[in-house]
Amino acid sequence: MRQPWIVGVSGASGTPYAKSVLTALLDAGEPVDLVVSRAARLTLLDETGATVRDAHWKDDVAAWLGRDLGDLAYWPAGDLAAGPSSGSYPARGMVVVPASTAACAGIAIGLSKDLLQRAAEVNLKERRRTVVVPRETPVTRSHLEHLIALHDAGAVVLPASPGFYGSGADATAQQLIDFVAGKVVDALGVPHTLFRRWTGDLGEGRSQRNPLGGP
Repeated sequence: MRQPWIVGVSGASGTPYAKSVLTALLDAGEPVDLVVSRAARLTLLDETGATVRDAHWKDDVAAWLGRDLGDLAYWPAGDLAAGPSSGSYPARGMVVVPASTAACAGIAIGLSKDLLQRAAEVNLKERRRTVVVPRETPVTRSHLEHLIALHDAGAVVLPASPGFYGSGADATAQQLIDFVAGKVVDALGVPHTLFRRWTGDLGEGRSQRNPLGGP
């Protein structure tokens, strides 16, 4: 029986994080269900120039990811009768990446205004792995309260806060994106090679980037 990871993309800035997570899951041979919110389509267009249209999702998502889609299914965000809206749908868990303040609030209070919020609420109530990736900064008290509510409901709250030990201070934007995506995939328990893991050796990352120790 197919048991996909649901990936929800909300309208916060940070769609490259979603692309990296999706790519890692597909590279690992994992089945994926994708939900892109209405606001996320605008953000995706603004940040990447890519479009995601319900009627042409296969071509659009393949162009955005730049790869074969493998075992990826797509659900329109407005389809509240879709499979992921029910607890009987056999999902393994869900990631909301990036997670806007509105999406976090809606999931935390059970608003279910679209399929993304409903699917996340379903995964929480079914006690499945649920990861939310807030990116906005600074945060208000209400946002913090919603994140605490998500944590208390069983979600992993994983802010888009990249580490530099794998690539150093001269890390590229893609390396920082992949670090956050790797932490997300770690939270799902899926193997990946998105970043170099800490081994306890100070300076190892620098020596690997420049074995001769020069500038």
